[in-house]
Amino acid sequence: MSPTQYPCGSCGANVEYAPGTTVLACPYCGASTPLQPTGLRVREHAYAEFAQLPRKPVSALAPQAFTCRGCGAVTETDKISDRCQFCGAPLVSGGPHGDMVTPEAVLPFAVDRGQMRSALRGWASSRWFAPNGLKKVTEAESSRGTYLPHWTYDAGTVSDYSGERGDHYWDTENYTENGQTKSRKVRKTRWRAARGTVSRDFDDLLVAGTTRVTPKHLDALEPWPLRNAEAYRPEYLAGHETLRYDVEPESGLETAKAHMASVIRDDCERDIGGDEQRLHQVDTAYHDVMFKLMLLPVWVACYLHAGKTYTVLVNGRSGEVAGERPYSVPKIIAAVLAALLVIAAIVTLIATRQ
Repeated sequence: MSPTQYPCGSCGANVEYAPGTTVLACPYCGASTPLQPTGLRVREHAYAEFAQLPRKPVSALAPQAFTCRGCGAVTETDKISDRCQFCGAPLVSGGPHGDMVTPEAVLPFAVDRGQMRSALRGWASSRWFAPNGLKKVTEAESSRGTYLPHWTYDAGTVSDYSGERGDHYWDTENYTENGQTKSRKVRKTRWRAARGTVSRDFDDLLVAGTTRVTPKHLDALEPWPLRNAEAYRPEYLAGHETLRYDVEPESGLETAKAHMASVIRDDCERDIGGDEQRLHQVDTAYHDVMFKLMLLPVWVACYLHAGKTYTVLVNGRSGEVAGERPYSVPKIIAAVLAALLVIAAIVTLIATRQ
């Protein structure tokens, strides 16, 4: 397929989206092309209607073959946007994306490469016992701007529960100590059956649509300003890679329901009241379930240390950093020896004074 590419009006090179702006900038001559308003709005889709549509799972879809308009090379990729493997020109799928769910929203990059490197330097310098080679993570060639797919879910819920309410009270207890009878106050709990109904609406519950990123690192990048998301347009992807989702929306919904269940249990316990609560059963009905596919911006930096590759992520909106780090054995040994020397000095000082 012929990808969408955006030629510079001045030199003809391919322009790229400039983070934090509303322009496509040329990396060669510096000329910029403003993004014109489209009037599009972010929409959410009824999950019940989507579930009735015939489609293939994303795992069964073949990679896309992009033919670069610049050099004519063919790049096969499972990404929505990428770079030509020969000339490096940005390649963006113009869509629609066949049997795939089309992105409905995108949160554009606001952190540029320079700001990303500053955030990485601050993160690297704050890692105690990290090897000196950790500074390599800030090298420009080791990082790339990547849009990661996420699902968002809305739902109204009504939950019927049964359980028990526990109320504390104090009782007097007699006991014998050294041949004498004494008494003391003992806290006990009186339990009684409890039933009720709670309701809650969930909005934009976020679930990662990719398994290529470590979940705990992705979670550490939150929160995301989802309200600032723009309606999807391929121009935002130019110059950045965009992963294709590999978590199906059905699976994502189950994950979202698990998050909802935790919140609903807390609601039930609050509704029961008392000093303690026991939940025996919670039956939840879902209505007005809506969903959409959203792209979130992340800088992905990889570096090699002692034959192992480490990955660090930077939130493309806030600059928050999360990721893996190696430990320097010599630094740890030196710290342990220094601590032992301090302890030995303190023991010697105490012994001398005695």
